[in-house]
Amino acid sequence: MKSLKSMNTILRASFFLAIVILLLPAAPAAAQQDVVTVGTATGSTIVDVPIYIRDVSGTPLGIDQPFGQRIQAYSLRLNYAPTSAVQSISINRAGITTPLTPTFETKPQSPGTIALLDTFDETTNLIPFTSNAAAPGDLVAHLTVTIAPGTPAGTIIALTLDPVLTELTNQAGSPVTAENFGNGRLALVNGQITVAAAAPAIPTLSEWALILLAITLAAVVIRMRM
Repeated sequence: MKSLKSMNTILRASFFLAIVILLLPAAPAAAQQDVVTVGTATGSTIVDVPIYIRDVSGTPLGIDQPFGQRIQAYSLRLNYAPTSAVQSISINRAGITTPLTPTFETKPQSPGTIALLDTFDETTNLIPFTSNAAAPGDLVAHLTVTIAPGTPAGTIIALTLDPVLTELTNQAGSPVTAENFGNGRLALVNGQITVAAAAPAIPTLSEWALILLAITLAAVVIRMRM
């Protein structure tokens, strides 16, 4: 009899626990994030590295948002290392931003760091992002990197997005809708360059060697005609 009462008590407790669990609010879904991605590349002399922005719907900024809440400005700041493997580096707009005219553009650079900051007028130069494009998104810029002579094959040049200074904003640069790594609205995907073995040099003839070769060939032709 006692065991039956104990079982009934356990069943009632289990029933009430199940009701409580069902009444608890569901865990909030993970917030959507836009994404900045630096590509990976391999080369031995001059290497082109793409940079993408993926516009995900449901974020504070995006092509799916009303006027004034679209990605119309960005700060793309990258650190690269080792600096000894890089003879020169530049960054420029590419892809969907190529035909646009920015109202502001600057490309600050220092040893180990390079950046591109652009702002576009939303009325006249809307950045035509594709909402929810397949990763890595839309091409917006690219790096041109000249590998330093003598860099060993297999060297990895890390291309790391600065988590503090890489940011997407609207035309006005409003902090209310700004997206960056710090506020959790922006995901960053770093890239790298793998240095490949240089192609073997093709020997070239000097001017005098070419002249000598021409004379020799002419002599052969004359002898064949005699």
